[in-house]
Amino acid sequence: MDAEPDLVVEDADSGFCGAVVGFELGAVVLEDRFGKRRNFPLAPAAFLLDGQPVTLRKPAPSATPPQRRITASGSIAVAGVTAQVAKASRIWVEGIHDAALVERIWGDDLRIEGVVVEPLDGIDDLASAVREFGPGPRRRLGVLVDHLVPGSKESRIVASVTHPDVLITGHPYVDVWQAVKPERVGLSKWPVIPPGRPWKEGVCQAVGVRTPQDMWRKILASVHSYKDVETPLINSMERLIDHVTVVED
Repeated sequence: MDAEPDLVVEDADSGFCGAVVGFELGAVVLEDRFGKRRNFPLAPAAFLLDGQPVTLRKPAPSATPPQRRITASGSIAVAGVTAQVAKASRIWVEGIHDAALVERIWGDDLRIEGVVVEPLDGIDDLASAVREFGPGPRRRLGVLVDHLVPGSKESRIVASVTHPDVLITGHPYVDVWQAVKPERVGLSKWPVIPPGRPWKEGVCQAVGVRTPQDMWRKILASVHSYKDVETPLINSMERLIDHVTVVED
């Protein structure tokens, strides 16, 4: 089969797994997810694709270069790779809205890595939940926290969790709704809701939307890629994905 760019295969002898990035001196160049590159001869049945032996060949020159598909997170979609069986590592988010937004942007990446995102019902009992989860080198945990700012209740809860295989990141917004750029939902900025008032209900009243459910449907429908959300959320999620997909020797 043609060794098309971004095709992910495994070298049958060494177990090295990577995407096709080019050819050198008659050998195919593979690059793994950490950026390491190795050259392999195009020998018969020298590679594995989805566990099956394949023989790679250099594609014939094409007048039109293949188009790379970009995922919603901005990553290059890899060809010939199906979703992995779920790994033991997890990413936790605070609620179902957070989970839906993460799926909308990073779902393709997470399925390839075999990482499941699970919503929590808040983080008040985070320390006990982490203990029950039992993190370890091959069972890593990442947690995305809303409103993680110095001096907040959330920051005090996060400080109570210390484990080398747990990474907790967050964004400064009161709710994950605010992590969506306001102009995407027709606002110049998110309304400021007085302390003590339910935030989502206050937003709905300020912008003239009947219920939080209606507002959330509008917000989620406005998100198509990482370009629709704020940088702190992007940075936090990328750190969590890196944390839970690190392979320990």
